[in-house]
Amino acid sequence: MTRIAVVSAGLGEPSSTHLLADRLAAATSAALAASGGPVEVTTAHLRDVARDVADNLVTGFAGPKLRAVIEDVVGADALIAVTPTFNASYSGLFKSFVDVLEPTSLAGKPVLIGATGGSERHSLVLDHALRPLFAYLKAIVLPTGVYAASADWGAGSGLVGRIDRAGAELADLLVGRAPAAQADPYADVVPFERLLAGDR
Repeated sequence: MTRIAVVSAGLGEPSSTHLLADRLAAATSAALAASGGPVEVTTAHLRDVARDVADNLVTGFAGPKLRAVIEDVVGADALIAVTPTFNASYSGLFKSFVDVLEPTSLAGKPVLIGATGGSERHSLVLDHALRPLFAYLKAIVLPTGVYAASADWGAGSGLVGRIDRAGAELADLLVGRAPAAQADPYADVVPFERLLAGDR
């Protein structure tokens, strides 16, 4: 049984952050199911334990609800972590939850990162905030992170492809397969040097 923990720091209901987390979990589960193994997914919406997280930061003790979430995350074979983008970084609730985890509890654990935001200009949150955070915790951060801006939820945005690619990468890592070769989406683009030379 492969166990996947999903942590979503979305604050609203409904939430695009929850939606992205669910779709990443579904893509990973589908890729794992193709390998024939059973999958168990547990999802935690951090908004439901926000007060418990704050209490833990102050007292050093986790209440029963928060303790259950922590046990799911620490005991899982892999983690899918998704946050809304606040001020070009992860949300305070997301970081506070990470802060209540033991510093070594994610060491060696595969982590698929995702983030949501209002516009594409915040997409660097994946590489400038989330990836360094989990690298510091010695987790194995998947090559493909998924950022979804508001416009990405429309048809033709490529979001579905990015979700499927990230889910397949996590599944491959969990079952010990070499990652599948991915087509280069920019293979047909004219190199910049040729454009400068007037070659269209």
